[in-house]
Amino acid sequence: MHRNTAQFRFYEELNDFLPPGKKKTAVPYHFSGSPSIKDAIEAIGVPHPEVELILVNGVSVGFDYRLQNGDHVSVYPVFESLDVSPLIRLRGAPLRRVAFVLDVHLGKLAKLLRMLGFDTEYRNDYGDAEIIELAVNDKRIVLTRDRGILKTKSVTHGYWIRSSDPEEQVREVIARFDLRALVKPFHRCMACNGILEEVEKSAIRDRLPPRPARYFDEFYQCLDCEKVYWKGSHYDNMNMCVQEILRYGNLKNRRGKQ
Repeated sequence: MHRNTAQFRFYEELNDFLPPGKKKTAVPYHFSGSPSIKDAIEAIGVPHPEVELILVNGVSVGFDYRLQNGDHVSVYPVFESLDVSPLIRLRGAPLRRVAFVLDVHLGKLAKLLRMLGFDTEYRNDYGDAEIIELAVNDKRIVLTRDRGILKTKSVTHGYWIRSSDPEEQVREVIARFDLRALVKPFHRCMACNGILEEVEKSAIRDRLPPRPARYFDEFYQCLDCEKVYWKGSHYDNMNMCVQEILRYGNLKNRRGKQ
């Protein structure tokens, strides 16, 4: 029998995880004993890597806080324009670099992130255990369409992709992690995630199709898979795509204007 009740209020995009009747309002949570606040948040439906700040009765707490009867809990996502780092008690330290690992549903997003220069691990046969291992061992941010994987205790940094459209997905990621200033287009291989390096035409001439071999002199090669790139019409199209993505990169501001 549940004898205790706490009131939870979730803010901004954390409401994406809640059913209509629980969005943007106080949500009663009934419990017995003293569960951790992390378990309570995930029982309501919000994965813990999506949470940046928890206030209980106006005081910042960590995920190990034990819920008490009558608690009023406010749960916030990442703040893009407000420095709340002195308040946050959820993680020991931020990631020192931006690197991602993506689930099997996000192949097109992986190519777009690589096109923008972000270290992005992806294979279409990754299992959840492999994704979690890469996230933990390589300090990577998990991007997924599966909410369940974000509820794994060892996953500390992650994001549930809302959209099913790849270009909208990459805008979500840029906005969520405030990445506009870190974009470095055409620095990584879209096929394997390796680093691209300029290469002499003479060194790869035998690998070129006739037209680029005749009309182009500037080439780049992946240091890992050795795929060769040049600035043909496909480059112009991709550059336009990059500019379009960055133009609408601030997804939250767009939502606010709707």
